[in-house]
Amino acid sequence: MGLKIIGTGKALPRKAVSNNEIADILETSDEWITTRTGIRNRYVCTDEGLTDIAESSARVALRKAGVEAGDIDLIICPTLAGDFVFPSLACCLAERLGVKCPAFDVNAACSGFVYGLEIADALITAGRYGCILIVSADMMSRLVDWGDRATCVLFGDGAGACVVTQGDAIKYIKTDSYPNSEMLFAKNRNGNNPFTKSERGNGYVQMKGQEVYEFAVKAVASEISEALEKTGLSAEDVDHFVLHQANGRIVDSVRKRLKQPIEKFPVNIHNYANTTAATIPILLDEMVNEGKVKKGDVLVMVGFGAGMTTGTCVMVWE
Repeated sequence: MGLKIIGTGKALPRKAVSNNEIADILETSDEWITTRTGIRNRYVCTDEGLTDIAESSARVALRKAGVEAGDIDLIICPTLAGDFVFPSLACCLAERLGVKCPAFDVNAACSGFVYGLEIADALITAGRYGCILIVSADMMSRLVDWGDRATCVLFGDGAGACVVTQGDAIKYIKTDSYPNSEMLFAKNRNGNNPFTKSERGNGYVQMKGQEVYEFAVKAVASEISEALEKTGLSAEDVDHFVLHQANGRIVDSVRKRLKQPIEKFPVNIHNYANTTAATIPILLDEMVNEGKVKKGDVLVMVGFGAGMTTGTCVMVWE
């Protein structure tokens, strides 16, 4: 016994920022951004906090699942950072929902949603919990340097949620790391400790773009091949490859390696940019809303991100 997803949800900030708006403040252009990334638009928080959009996505998922907040017995929040250093985003969300249950965050960067699924699957299988809320949410607008066109154009804010309960949907799940702290990172900002002279950092995202691209294409293709081999499936058996939305070129490169049609690789990065841990659940919610996911469909979900981390899941939709 494992889990199945019974409700999905997403939420975005009110403020949409187009490439042209970024070009007004940086030396860049819509063409430059679009051709290199596939991104045309992103959403950024202005007067909202991360807890606000996390709550909104959670309430949508609960409503679609037909579940009351009080029925949730565990909350997992994959995120890079909530509104506070502490308490966790998960605890802040539990407070908003009026729920008293265990609640904790998971930081696996852009692989976070699959990490959350694996934790939930193991705990449900062990009989510890019966109804778990997973909310992936990140506010990258406060972690990027808005004077650095190489990074700030890539990211957006958003939240994606799902409610999971007992089921047999997951046929394979694997999380892994390829430890590298220099390829993609954001150091903690300096405090005012008078007893240290160590340099910490400015807190902004630093990225070796070409190395990240090469890692992602190689790692995702390899993880998918392993998942298919372990499950006895072929690429042709998969209905939807739901990949982390970091860069449109990465998704297309993986597709070409697998020799699969473009229709099997849904994308929405053009609308939202990279919302890190939230990209997969946001995309999944859109697919569900549009009727693109049907009972019996085979989904392969793959996240990849700083760490470097990967998370791969083969799921048959119930």
